[in-house]
Amino acid sequence: MKKYLLLAILLSAKVTAQYADPNFPKPTSGYGADGSHSIATTTFNNPYFDGHNIVIYYPADVTTPVPTIFYSHAYGGNDPDNISGVLEFIAKKGYAVVFVPYQTANTTTTPQRYANLISGFRQAAFDYPDIIDTTKVGFLGHSFGGGASFAIETELSQIDGWGSNGRFIYALAQWYSYNLADSLNISLPTDTKVLIEIFNDDETNDHRMAIDAFNNINIAASEKDFLLVSSSIVNGYDYEAVHNLPSTSSTTAAFDALDYYAYYRLLAALCDYTFNGSLVGKNVALGHGSLAQVTMPTGMGNLQQYSSPTVVYPEENYEFPCSNDELNPRHEYCPESTELGLVMDTADHSKSAVTLYPNPADTALFIQTQQQNGLQVALYNNLGQQINAYTSATNNLTINVSNLQRGVYFILVNGTQQKFIKI
Repeated sequence: MKKYLLLAILLSAKVTAQYADPNFPKPTSGYGADGSHSIATTTFNNPYFDGHNIVIYYPADVTTPVPTIFYSHAYGGNDPDNISGVLEFIAKKGYAVVFVPYQTANTTTTPQRYANLISGFRQAAFDYPDIIDTTKVGFLGHSFGGGASFAIETELSQIDGWGSNGRFIYALAQWYSYNLADSLNISLPTDTKVLIEIFNDDETNDHRMAIDAFNNINIAASEKDFLLVSSSIVNGYDYEAVHNLPSTSSTTAAFDALDYYAYYRLLAALCDYTFNGSLVGKNVALGHGSLAQVTMPTGMGNLQQYSSPTVVYPEENYEFPCSNDELNPRHEYCPESTELGLVMDTADHSKSAVTLYPNPADTALFIQTQQQNGLQVALYNNLGQQINAYTSATNNLTINVSNLQRGVYFILVNGTQQKFIKI
């Protein structure tokens, strides 16, 4: 349980922030733009977590029940002010969103936390039927809440009948998933729309959990999609695709383009498709690589879409690896790393060791080998796509990496795979 402290620390600070991106203005049109509704909130006692009220954000001008998103927060993020940006965005767009804090005490099990969330969502729907339309629902979750959304949506749809006129799951940077059948297939209501999003520089939750869920849910390929958000640096400003996105920038305490372009607009489009049948919304949220889906502001790395996502980084990159059999009930279904499709040379390279420095690199990367017959170098991005190739008649080479975007890259040096980080 000590490992959970990282998430609690990341998400426990109460922050009030405004949009303050130095490069790109907040969207003024389309799905990423703020809606026209003013915001109202109502709170009521949470009988499952004393002192942490359940909160409903909704459009103040509501006169009939509206489609509702049920938000499952990250571990330790039980203050709605931590993610007020997305909660307010949802209400401005004309939907309601229910925020239920759950306990993280050591004496509380993960299934009990799921029960806390489900009971809170049920109580909100029972007490506020004039606001909440349970025939049109979305289940949105981050980290622990992302993993929880699959079991929560399944129970409230199958037992309570929620979502008969539209339902979706949007899971971000998900943690382990419980209360699912202990089998390869994850059975959801088959009309569920599913969007899963991971962050390239997330060092907390192993991407394998998200890939397991995506690859093994019983949802048609046309109704699900998988996105990866990359980090970027534009004019010295760092857009960090790390675990606590969406949040506030670690340096400016402000919302930026990552929040609005890589998250909020996709959520709004998913709502429009799920609740209104909009094919324009589908092309953005579940666009399978459409320009409308993946395009980010000029200078930022575009979103990367996968129809059959595979694993790039080794498990040791993460605080919570997929194969942890004590925490992950689905540890048997953790996909193996693909090594980007590159063939690893298993020969003895003790006499031909490759040296890369500096690593991380900013403008130039120096490569040296003990071999005396020259260098054959190929540079790959994290999709396994070759970017460039270099040759040298000597045993050393310097390559310019100043034009590369921030991220992890791979180099094949005389048949030996190496990895370096561009900052």
